[in-house]
Amino acid sequence: MAELTYAQAINTGIREEMRRDDKIVVLGEDVGKYGGVFGVTRSLYDEFGAQRVRDCPLNEAAIVGFSVGLAISGHPAIAELEFMDFLTFCMDPIANQAAKIRYFWGGQVEVPLVVRMPIASNLGFGSQHSQSLEAWIMHVPGLKLVMPSTPYDAKGLIKSAIRDRNPVMFVENISLYATKAEIPKEEYTVPLGSAKVRRAGDDVTIVALSSMVPCALQAAEQLASEGVSVEVIDPRSLAPLDIDTIIASVEKTGRAVVSHVAHKTGGVGAEIAQQITERGFDYLDGPVVRVAAKDLPIAASQKLEAEIFPTVDDLIDACKSFVN
Repeated sequence: MAELTYAQAINTGIREEMRRDDKIVVLGEDVGKYGGVFGVTRSLYDEFGAQRVRDCPLNEAAIVGFSVGLAISGHPAIAELEFMDFLTFCMDPIANQAAKIRYFWGGQVEVPLVVRMPIASNLGFGSQHSQSLEAWIMHVPGLKLVMPSTPYDAKGLIKSAIRDRNPVMFVENISLYATKAEIPKEEYTVPLGSAKVRRAGDDVTIVALSSMVPCALQAAEQLASEGVSVEVIDPRSLAPLDIDTIIASVEKTGRAVVSHVAHKTGGVGAEIAQQITERGFDYLDGPVVRVAAKDLPIAASQKLEAEIFPTVDDLIDACKSFVN
C-alpha cells in the first residue's frame, strides 16, 4: 500500500497506463513541464517526453478536437480542461463528434478519448470557474461520465476510462485533490457503471456525487447519534448509472435524498430522482428530496458562495424531514 492524494492517484493511474500503452497521448494547457495547473500531470513530461505529453495553446476546442482526431487514428488521448466551465468552448467536438463517430461508422471506428474536467466548489473561484456541468454531458448519448470521490476510485476509474474504447468524461472536484488514502501498489481498476455503498443504513438513503460524498458521510455520522440510520450511495459513474444499487437501497430504507454541487434545476439529481420514482415508487414512503446548489451564478465572495452550495446541515435537515 502507498498513501496517495486524490491528485497523485490520478497521476499514478495515467502514468501506469502510458507505460502499458506507448500510443497514449496527454494534451492540454500547461500539462507538460509545468505539470498541469493543479499538478495532476506532474513529471509525466519528464518520463514520456514532449511527443506524448503535449502543451497546447489556450484553445479548448482545438485541444479536444485534436484529441478526437488522435483517438480515431489509434492513439488513445487524454485531454485536460483547466476547469469544467471551459466545456462551453469544446462542446461541439465532444457532443457532435466524439459522441457520434462510432455510431456514424457502425462501430467500425473506436474513440478511446478521456476528457479530464476539474470542478471547483466553495473555493472562491467565481462564477466562470465554479460550475458543475455534468448534466450537459449526461444528456448526450455516446458519452460516458464518471465522478470519483476517493483517491482509490480516482486511480481505478481513470485507468478504466483510458482503456475504454468510447469517449469518457472524467470529472474531478478540486476540493478533493488533497484528500489522502492508502492505495494498493498492485494493479487494479474500478469498472464504469458500478456504484459503491459507502455506509450501510436502514432509515434513509443518500445518493451523493463527488465532493458531496464526504459531506453525506459526515451527515450520516451526526444523524447516527440521534438514532437515524443513513445509507450513503456513491454512484461513481453517471453514464452508465448503476440504478440497481440505488433502487436496492431505497427498497430497504423507503426514503431517498440525492445531492450534488451542481445547480438544482435540471441537474443530474433530478434524473436520478425520477429513475428512483419510476422504478421504486412502491418502496417510497415520501417524495425524493434533492439537496443541491441554489439556482444562482456562483459568487466570487466566499461568504456569498457558501450560501449557494449545499452543506452537511442541508443534508441533515433533508433526512430529518422524513423522520420527524
